Amino acid sequence: MAKLPEQYVSIRKRFRKFFTAVDNLGKAAKASGPLDEKTAQLIQLGGAAAIRSEGSVHSHVRRALEAGATTDEIHHAIILLSSTIGFPTVSAAMSWADDVIRERE
Repeated sequence: MAKLPEQYVSIRKRFRKFFTAVDNLGKAAKASGPLDEKTAQLIQLGGAAAIRSEGSVHSHVRRALEAGATTDEIHHAIILLSSTIGFPTVSAAMSWADDVIRERE
């Protein structure tokens, strides 16, 4: 597993009860439907790109790869957002995804 970002670790340590609640919410959301882990991570990657969250894009690309997504699937998931979130945002998200992909190569 990849090293967790310092800010993530800091929040987790300082606000344990809050973090447990957030973690449980994520687990409950995933358990409430039929989507597999790879699909769930690609959807969350799209959400991260839409809100322009570099850290979340990095995280969901890592998780998608760990769940079996290919580089092509990750790139396609981001490109599909072009007509929804616009090319500049897609370009930024692609750059952030490629940060993680290059790390893995």
